[in-house]
Amino acid sequence: MAATDEDGGQPTIDHPLLEPNFLERRLYQLKLAGTAANHHTLVCLPTGLGKTTVSLLVTARRLEEVGGTSLMLAPTKPLVQQHAEFYREALQIPDDEIVVFTGDVSPDDRAALWEEATIVMATPQVIENDLVGSRISLADVTHCTFDECHRATGDYAYNYIAERYHADANEPLVTGMSASPGGDEEAILEVCENLGLQEVEVMTEEDADVAEFTHDTDVEWERIDLPEEVLEIRDALNEVIKDRLEKLKELGVASSTQPDQSQKDLNRMRAELQKLINNDQSEGFEGMSVHAEVMKLRQAVTLVETQSVEALRRYFDRQRNQARSSGASKASQRMVSDPRVRESMRKAESFDQLHPKYRKTRMLLAETLGLEGGERVIIFTESRDTAEALTDFLSESFDAKRFVGQGDREGSDGMTQKEQQEVLDAFRGGEFEVLVSTSVAEEGLDVPEVDLVLFYEPVPTAIRSIQRKGRTGRQSEGRVVVLLAEDTRDEAYFWISKRREKEMESELRELKGMADDLEEELDDAQQSLAAFESGAKVDTEGGKPQEGSGSSSGNGGVGDRPGLQEFREESTDSSSSDGESSDDESDDDEESDGPDGGDSVSEGSVQTHEPHAEGETVEVVADQREMDANIARELSRREEYEVRLETLEIGDYVLSDRVAVERKSVADFVDSLVGGDRSVFEQVGAMGRHYARPIVIVEGEGLYEQRDVHPNAVRGALSSLAVDFGASVLRTESESDTTELLAVIAGREQETADREVSVHGEKQAKTMAEQQEYVVSSIAEIGPVTARALLEEFGTVEAVMIATEDELTEADGVGQVTAERIRDVIGSEYTG
Repeated sequence: MAATDEDGGQPTIDHPLLEPNFLERRLYQLKLAGTAANHHTLVCLPTGLGKTTVSLLVTARRLEEVGGTSLMLAPTKPLVQQHAEFYREALQIPDDEIVVFTGDVSPDDRAALWEEATIVMATPQVIENDLVGSRISLADVTHCTFDECHRATGDYAYNYIAERYHADANEPLVTGMSASPGGDEEAILEVCENLGLQEVEVMTEEDADVAEFTHDTDVEWERIDLPEEVLEIRDALNEVIKDRLEKLKELGVASSTQPDQSQKDLNRMRAELQKLINNDQSEGFEGMSVHAEVMKLRQAVTLVETQSVEALRRYFDRQRNQARSSGASKASQRMVSDPRVRESMRKAESFDQLHPKYRKTRMLLAETLGLEGGERVIIFTESRDTAEALTDFLSESFDAKRFVGQGDREGSDGMTQKEQQEVLDAFRGGEFEVLVSTSVAEEGLDVPEVDLVLFYEPVPTAIRSIQRKGRTGRQSEGRVVVLLAEDTRDEAYFWISKRREKEMESELRELKGMADDLEEELDDAQQSLAAFESGAKVDTEGGKPQEGSGSSSGNGGVGDRPGLQEFREESTDSSSSDGESSDDESDDDEESDGPDGGDSVSEGSVQTHEPHAEGETVEVVADQREMDANIARELSRREEYEVRLETLEIGDYVLSDRVAVERKSVADFVDSLVGGDRSVFEQVGAMGRHYARPIVIVEGEGLYEQRDVHPNAVRGALSSLAVDFGASVLRTESESDTTELLAVIAGREQETADREVSVHGEKQAKTMAEQQEYVVSSIAEIGPVTARALLEEFGTVEAVMIATEDELTEADGVGQVTAERIRDVIGSEYTG
């Protein structure tokens, strides 16, 4: 129903759960909500026009008529927090019943909050972890919203949650929201199928209902001429790329030596090299190293062309540090030692001019904020280095702040969620005028409308471009400017972006027209799957399950559920023919619980559970950090298995009171032999002291073909694990193979041997020898193998510390380069 606000202004929406006179009545939102209240629906709406309001209207209706809990998922913590604040303002639901779940909330607290909440706002990684770890149930969730649902591809957490939701919920209803769901029909279909969406509702700015709430956004592009010194650096690096591509051409994997190879061509080269490696041809390894160097050099060219010389300097610094580190790749070492690259580094260090993009940015801001009386500007850049350097530069003339992701990187601290929120609040409140942001601000954050959106470089994908331009042109006339460095990759990216954006706009228009056909295709696929799973026969003409078959909507469909009937009737009564909606978006901010997010086991503790009885589930305890793999996720899908996530001090999986498993990929296993903070021997030694049956699983192929480690060294390590440490060493081909092996071992232990699951406490203190190895191995990150060789040669840590370079090289496996690194670390003055 509609109401008029107390001031006699715009009509507002009236509903028992909505705050009176709070939500402006917009016809297009009511139409979208009407469909979404009755069907699993993909809602496509331009950025800034209230997709969140559509979801809120559906949630209000579901909670009133069905009850239960509502779950809203968003990809970043700032976005989750923003949604929670909006819902608390708009709904007549106690604030403490609208809760926020992120990795900052402990698992135990989340489990308790879940039971009491009416609405949960969460990042998907947290909900995924809680589902895998059996901490929460989706049975009573009656509405689940996936914000920015175009992310529902590949292994993104949305897909697992949607699968579990449709399977576990008693009365599921899904709403997917995006301004840009995908670049083509296939991508949109993938999102719909992954989330179980059956209806597609699209509104564009051409719809009469929407047009009155939008304003034109002009896109301008400014060409920038690069100075001769910058072009010289670029050309020198391109010459090195041509030389490296010539080597790849000799191997038969490159057809051209032109440095501006497309990413598609580079991916094809890599695939060809992988074939050589798979056929045990040594040229494949050599070529892969050269290919890696080409990629590094291309990144350097991109930075100097499209970002700034300062960004290139920072990149070169990181590459030099990597080349000096333990286990450095030959690609890094070869690149930084090339005379032409070294000369480019020298020129970059001595370059002291103002980059022309900096100059143009400053000029555009002066026009917008000074001459034109504007109030706010957002600058987007792909590079955090640029975001930080540009913020420092602009702060000399304007009040500017950066907005970057949470992950720390070398030489760059991320922003905490609190810091991000404070910056956005200050920007909304007009406390500063320029926000310099990386991609973290693109998706859905309620950044206020601005006078200028400035792209420091073109955006090469349609989704990102539309998301960014959506920050302006909502409430007032806006301006978008793209900076293009002349005759560089900027131009290529610009035209790619223009083409893809036009394609997406065309796809959305076509999507409106073909929505019925798309929905029928989705409906047929889902009903066929439901019939297959239930054993029902499918009517070949209509694609409908015959009587007695399962419902395609999972447990308790939404088809017969009364939806936002009052909203629907209201929108139908007042709609015009023109406005009818067809019945037919590094770094850096996503999260997991992290090392502190699981249920950690305190020192000396032992957690036990009752012995397994017939008919009970088989329990697997997985380390929280193993969520990078799909093993725990896959086991959690099986009714006969229950997964618990903890931060394990010892092992990756615990399968009984006597069996703990350390899982290593082939690459990780070899890495642990030559470097790292903690060797596989130390890890397995700790397992052996606490579990009677320690197991090491080495997963993957090519165990004897990794890095430059001799096969006999690998065989020696495997022998030592079995003979010296008493561990069973098992090989698996893949993650899925490891999953099946763990399932069999856990079942055998708990069902056949009737053993209980018991997680043992922290590892014991290191022995004297282990402590000595740890101290020496940390010097220049030489690793445990070299550390043992040095201690065997010199006898004490002290003797290693005072040895000369020549004396150090007498130890087995220590060459001149390693000896120099050791002496450099030991003898250099500490600068803090």
